[in-house]
Amino acid sequence: MAEDIKTSGQDKRNQSDVVKGDFSTILIGVGTLLDSTMAPLSKIVAQALDSLTVVAKQILEGVNSSIGGKK
Repeated sequence: MAEDIKTSGQDKRNQSDVVKGDFSTILIGVGTLLDSTMAPLSKIVAQALDSLTVVAKQILEGVNSSIGGKK
């Protein structure tokens, strides 16, 4: 009888360890997926902002030269 109680207690601990292990594996997988997705996305956003900066500078230079300013 005591063996049955010990065995069932160990089974419950082993099952909870498996669930904790699976959950941590899922969290690590999700973190890795987000990291690998965000890195290229941030590069795209940075390039878009650089392009907008160049365009804005050209527009301002055009406005400045059209109202008679010097370069």
